Amino acid sequence: MIVKCPQALSDLREWLDLRSQLSGSVGFVPTMGALHQGHRELIERARQENKWVVVSIFVNPTQFDREEDLKNYPVTWDTDLKLLSEVGIDYVLRPKAPSLYPDGYAYKVTENVFSAKLCGAHRPGHFDGVLTVVLKLLNLVKADRAYFGEKDYQQLQLVQAMTQALFIPTTIVPCPTVREPDGLALSSRNQRLSPSQRELAPQLYHWLNRKDLTCHQVTEKLVDAGFQVEYVEEMMGRRFAAAWLGSVRLIDNVEI
Repeated sequence: MIVKCPQALSDLREWLDLRSQLSGSVGFVPTMGALHQGHRELIERARQENKWVVVSIFVNPTQFDREEDLKNYPVTWDTDLKLLSEVGIDYVLRPKAPSLYPDGYAYKVTENVFSAKLCGAHRPGHFDGVLTVVLKLLNLVKADRAYFGEKDYQQLQLVQAMTQALFIPTTIVPCPTVREPDGLALSSRNQRLSPSQRELAPQLYHWLNRKDLTCHQVTEKLVDAGFQVEYVEEMMGRRFAAAWLGSVRLIDNVEI
């Protein structure tokens, strides 16, 4: 097993040289760290379907529309590396921002339709940052497959569409949302919930999953429960929601 943690593009040349010599498919799981069981299942899926597995850990500054959210994003490198060692991956990319943005973010990827809806309507520039960093990572890793969770369903759809529009050969593989026993979708941000907020958080999934209620009624239920709701909307055969508990933003979606 090869486990490296390059932080500069010069260090990535080792991976690029190695990649050119590999036989067998490469699976890639891009993450922002603070790894949990949801990430583990993405990695295990990649392990099952590929000979080689690459994971990136990079808290991408360009996708944060609030400086406070970036500053408070959990960083748990030691436990992340332990999880990666347990599940058995071949390469870890841990770049620094100047390595991925040598131009200072002068060049970016912008999608002008779907990215303006749902989360994009409330987080200006968020998906520009997401698509830009994903494109950079896909170009660096040159994986055969990359794995994304359906919890971030809008992100998944945008990444899939970008790879098609820009003729990127990597196949984007969607993976089901992983949940706690009480229904809360796993997220790195859940670590920031207080005990009382954590007890309340599963109600987002509970009310979102009530197909007998309209979006307006779901919003009312969430507000009554103590959430600050950004949106509850339906499209593409799914119901989407984003809501705040204190300073923690939660998102979820379910099929309808």
